Amino acid sequence: MDKDDVKTPGQTSARVDIDGDLKTMLESIANNGDKLNDSTVLVYRKLVDSVYDNNGYTAIWSDKQRWLPAGDSLLSFIEGCKTYGLFPTDYHFPLLAFFKRVVVEDTLARKNAAMWNRADVLLTDAFFTLVKHLKQGRLDYDSVTLRRDSVLPDSIFTRTLATARQFGVRGALDSLEPRHPGYDSLKAYLGDFLAGAHFRKLTWLDYPYKDSAVFYTALMRRLQEVGYIDSAVTIADTAMLTGALRKYQENNKLKVTGKASQETVSMMDNSDWEKFKRIAINLDRYKLLPDTLPKTYVWVDLPAFSLQVRSDDTVALESKVIVGAPKTRTPLLTSEISNFVTYPQWTVPNSIIFKEMLPAIKRNVDYLRKQNLMVVDDNDSVRDPLTINWKRLNKNNFPYQLKQRQGDDNSLGVMKFNFKNKYDVYLHDTNVRWMFDKTFRALSHGCVRVKEWRKLSAFLIRNDTMRYHPDTLKNWISRQEKHTVWGFSRVPIYLRYFTAEGKKGKIVFYDDIYGEDRALRNRYFGQKPIY
Repeated sequence: MDKDDVKTPGQTSARVDIDGDLKTMLESIANNGDKLNDSTVLVYRKLVDSVYDNNGYTAIWSDKQRWLPAGDSLLSFIEGCKTYGLFPTDYHFPLLAFFKRVVVEDTLARKNAAMWNRADVLLTDAFFTLVKHLKQGRLDYDSVTLRRDSVLPDSIFTRTLATARQFGVRGALDSLEPRHPGYDSLKAYLGDFLAGAHFRKLTWLDYPYKDSAVFYTALMRRLQEVGYIDSAVTIADTAMLTGALRKYQENNKLKVTGKASQETVSMMDNSDWEKFKRIAINLDRYKLLPDTLPKTYVWVDLPAFSLQVRSDDTVALESKVIVGAPKTRTPLLTSEISNFVTYPQWTVPNSIIFKEMLPAIKRNVDYLRKQNLMVVDDNDSVRDPLTINWKRLNKNNFPYQLKQRQGDDNSLGVMKFNFKNKYDVYLHDTNVRWMFDKTFRALSHGCVRVKEWRKLSAFLIRNDTMRYHPDTLKNWISRQEKHTVWGFSRVPIYLRYFTAEGKKGKIVFYDDIYGEDRALRNRYFGQKPIY
C-alpha cells in the first residue's frame, strides 16, 4: 500500500505534504494555516514545532515504527478520557484511532514513516490540549474566577511533557487536576455513570424557542427517536403531537397537558449524553477555583439548595437553604462573613418596593400594617402612612424607606449574617421556615435563607467564648434583643453554581435553576459528537 492510498478521516485536497521528514511536515502545516487537513487543526502548532526543534525533529512517542510506552499510554488515555469529563474528539481521536487500526491491519502502512510522523505530531498537540483542559478547563474565566493564570506559560506544557516521558503519562496529567473534595467525589463516580450510560444521538430542543416551526419539527423528530411517533411520519399534525406528548408526560410522571413546557423539554434533553456534558461543565467549574482553598470556609451551592461549613477537610456543618428565584437570582460571589446581627431590622430594597409593595400599598395602605412595615423619611423619622399621598409616588419620586420592625415575623427572622458585596445580599433566618420542607427552594428575592442559622452562629464564635458565652446568644434571642456580633475570625464564603456532585455512591444531578448549564452546553459542547 502506498502512503497516498491511505485515506484518513477528513482527508481532502487541502492536506499537507507528508512525504518529507518531521521538519518538512511541520513547515507545511504552518504554511497551511496550522492545518493538517481541512478538518484537523493543530491547536498548539507553534509550541509543537518548538518542542520538535529542541528534540532534533525526531519522534517523541514512537521509535522505528513502533510506539514507545509513553505513546501507548497517551493513546490509551485519550481513548478513555471521558472518565475525566473530557471528549476524545478534542484530542484528534478519530485520526489517531484510524492510524492505530491501519498499522495493525496493514503491513505496508505499518512501515510508512510519514504516517508515523503525522501520528506523532497529532499526539503531541493532543497532549498539550489535555494539559490545558485538565489544568484550566474549557470554560472562559468569569467574574468570580479566582485563578490568576489566564494564560498558561509554555513552561507548564514542556515541563509536563518531560515528566510524562520520564515518569508516565497518567501521573503527569493527573497532577494537573484540581485538589477539591467536590471535584474528587464527582470524578470518583463518573466511571460507574459511564458504565451504565446509553449514549445515543438525540435531537436537542431549545426552549423557550424563537421559531415555532423549527421547534415543532425538532420536537416531532425527538418524539420519533424515542418511539412516541412512527418514524415513517414526515409531518405531524397538532393532534398527533398532542397525543405523543401526553404519552411521554404520563410515562415520565410529568404533568399531563399534551403541550410543550420547560419541564417536559428539560426531561427530553436529559439524555445520558447530555448528562455527561453537564458533568463535564461541573468538573470544569472546579478548575475556575484557586489551587487551594482556605482551611475553613462557607460553601453555598445554589442549585443544591445547600450550605456547608468546611473546616480541616471535613464538613463541620450542613444546612438547607432557600435561594433566589429564577427572576431574582442569587448572585455568584466570593466574600468573608464579617459579623452577624440578632433580631435585625429589614430595610426593603427599592427593587422589591417598586415591583411588589408600592402597587399593594396604593390599593390598600393597611398592607403596611399587615407586613409590619414602617415608613422612614430622609431624616430617619417614622412617618404616619395615612398622611402620605401614595398615588403620587413612583420609582422616580419616593423619598422614603420601608423598614420592617424586628421580631419573629420579620422577613429576616432572628439572625442576619453580613458579608461585603455589591449586590446587597446576605445570609439570614426567615419567618417562613416551613419553606425549607419544599424540594424546589429557589424562592427568595436574592438573599440566602439558612435553616441552621443557630449552628452557623455558634460555629463563627466557637473560639471566642470569653466574649460570647454559649448562653449569651440564647439570652439575647429569648429577650428579642438586637445585637451585632463581630470580632471573630472572618470566614470566607463562596456562593457558587454546581448542578452535579458525587454523593452516596452515585452522581446526583440538581435542577439547572438559572439555566446556566444549558447556556454553557450550547456555547461549548452543543455539537460534540458521541464516541
